[in-house]
Amino acid sequence: MNVPGLYSPDSAVPADQRVFGARDLFSLWFSLGIGLMVLQTGALLAPGLGLSGGLLAIFLGTLVGVALLASVGVIGCDTGLSSMAALKLSLGSRGALLPALLNVLQLIGWGAFEIIVMRDAASLLGARAFSDASVFSNPLLWTLFFGVLATLLAVSGPLTFVRKVLRKWGIWLLLAACLWLTWNLFSKADLGALWAQKGDGSLPLAVGFDIAIAMPLSWLPLIADYSRFGKRAKKVFGGTAAGFFLGNVWLMSLGVAYTLAFAPSGEVNALLLALAGAGLGIPLLLILLDESENAFADIHSAAVSGGVLWRLKVEHLALVIGVICTLIACFAPLAQYQNFLLLIGSVFAPLFGVVLVDHFLVRKRSAQVTTALFCWPALLAWAGGVSTYHLLANVYPDVGATLPALVLAGVLQWAFGRRR
Repeated sequence: MNVPGLYSPDSAVPADQRVFGARDLFSLWFSLGIGLMVLQTGALLAPGLGLSGGLLAIFLGTLVGVALLASVGVIGCDTGLSSMAALKLSLGSRGALLPALLNVLQLIGWGAFEIIVMRDAASLLGARAFSDASVFSNPLLWTLFFGVLATLLAVSGPLTFVRKVLRKWGIWLLLAACLWLTWNLFSKADLGALWAQKGDGSLPLAVGFDIAIAMPLSWLPLIADYSRFGKRAKKVFGGTAAGFFLGNVWLMSLGVAYTLAFAPSGEVNALLLALAGAGLGIPLLLILLDESENAFADIHSAAVSGGVLWRLKVEHLALVIGVICTLIACFAPLAQYQNFLLLIGSVFAPLFGVVLVDHFLVRKRSAQVTTALFCWPALLAWAGGVSTYHLLANVYPDVGATLPALVLAGVLQWAFGRRR
């Protein structure tokens, strides 16, 4: 018997269990669009682009990114399949195994990073509220706390989490936190002066766009794990796009503005201290707790992808993967592993360029399962997109690589697909 919301990754969710409406998906993706890492990403844009340039990059990058993200969500709704199982329709039953393995590896890493981000912020808040020697500033304690919390959420499954936690009260706490941080910014900062202040030019707008679009696109390998529970494609697209766009633009913009107004050095701790000064640190605390939902998504989707590879129960894999993420956060040096994670992540934008074109233009939203072990045209289109990404990233870094690689992979898939 399955835990609610933890169906076999290889089989479609039954129609009577597809219960997510637009409100459920709005709550989920608004929550996942918010987080400390989103604030810190906004802080990266602040020095080079300034407030006006940073907001423009955020708006454009997120707008394009959520359109692609929500479209991939529709694939989950159309097929009822998890993200990695749906890849078999485009890449073949064996061709989908490599991205599934890469997805497990990257999600374990990002799950550990989320726990580290939460640990560092909680330790800083604990030291600020009590003392550096207090138990509430102990990094190991917070690592274990957030690791256990994220693992329990992942084991419970998305239906339980979204409908019993997020939809009922979680969304309202997050809205209150965002509103408070916004009010604090408007009441204490000279936004007119910040708007007039230009960036130092160290970051081209195209690269800022690439950074902003990377936030929604980083969720492409996960979204169908949740949208497969959606009732209708229109509600999946609208709820996902509206929720993530609002949450991501709001928080990333606050990251830019708070950095310029209160933490011009751009240091992470300076930004966190500035945020902690708003409302006795309560809004930051709520966003910190919300970060556990990002870790939940990483752990749960790693388990779903692992289920495609090893045919084990998702709840058992979620428990094991949660423990691994927590241990990595406790002991492993992640400085070099981060570069490895970014390298793995570069394969997924072109991959979903292939998947989007194949699903919507070549197969016309059909969920017909291919009998091929490897769909070589799709795999070649994917390889062409990955090559384009690394060529642009290394030779023309100021152009931005993510969107061109995705588009080229999609064009190749359309050209190859017409010849089937």
